[in-house]
Amino acid sequence: MDKLPVIGTTPAAPIDLGMTEDELEAGIRRLKAERNAVILAHYYQESEIQDLADHVGDSLQLSQAAAKTTADVIAFCGVHFMAETAKILNPTKIVVVPDLEAGCSLADGCPAPVFSKWLEKYPGHTVVSYINCSAEVKALSDVIVTSSNAVKIVKALEGQKIVFAPDRYLGAWVQKQANRPDMVKWEGSCIVHETFSEKRMLALKVQNPDAEIIAHPECHEGILKHADFIGSTSALIDYAKKSPSMAFIVATEAGILHKMQIAAPGKTLIAAPPEDESCACNVCPHMRRNTLEKLYLSLRDLQPQVDVPEAVRVRALAPIQRMLEMSV
Repeated sequence: MDKLPVIGTTPAAPIDLGMTEDELEAGIRRLKAERNAVILAHYYQESEIQDLADHVGDSLQLSQAAAKTTADVIAFCGVHFMAETAKILNPTKIVVVPDLEAGCSLADGCPAPVFSKWLEKYPGHTVVSYINCSAEVKALSDVIVTSSNAVKIVKALEGQKIVFAPDRYLGAWVQKQANRPDMVKWEGSCIVHETFSEKRMLALKVQNPDAEIIAHPECHEGILKHADFIGSTSALIDYAKKSPSMAFIVATEAGILHKMQIAAPGKTLIAAPPEDESCACNVCPHMRRNTLEKLYLSLRDLQPQVDVPEAVRVRALAPIQRMLEMSV
């Protein structure tokens, strides 16, 4: 299959509310209490947002938090598919995002109509979709996975023919770990993890010979083959905390370094470099659309809200619930 074009994004225009950062943070806490809201934030968010959140985690942890919350309002600081997942799990709650345009190259690169047509070539296959996909693609799936549980779930599907979407690099890693050479993969990729430079990373390793390389499985094989440890964002943080090593080259989105430094104080953390030295390509432009100002406005105005059509929501709920059950 030809690689689909990635839908990019442009930097969001700054918003000046005439408030200091302290005033913004105080206002967000006040609005959160008034709205009976919970703030969920991914590890790839700006550090200021992570520090305000009630729950910071990877996609699995945030899905679990969304499923358990008793709040009336969920403010989801992440990208659009994450907020959709929260709405699928909480149809009666208000789900807001700071910026509705915060998308994902993996979700954008797997449009549901095209994916549905492609699946016709693989009758009898169990459709395993990475959570980084739209609600419509989830509705076409049999089970959802995250990087935390994908290997475990695919191993549990022994004897079944599998289609895996949308990340081909995560799929290749899962395929190898679960010993499923027959697994069919959709050819999607993450614009951040795809851009890491093997050559520049190895140069960093020469400069820091005692540093361990730790990587997210969305990275390409040129990165993963050198990694001392491969895991989800939460697993990477836990590894940096527990490893006796004092330095790490971290191959995932650079926002993770904030919580990793808190978890592993005194250790040296080095962001893996992108191919292009002139850009900050190891930072997700979609995640960075969310700001304190936009979070404040989303809680104040309860906009923009994320909604999922009920017919899609019901179909998408089953594979998400299956994931949560299989992750216990």
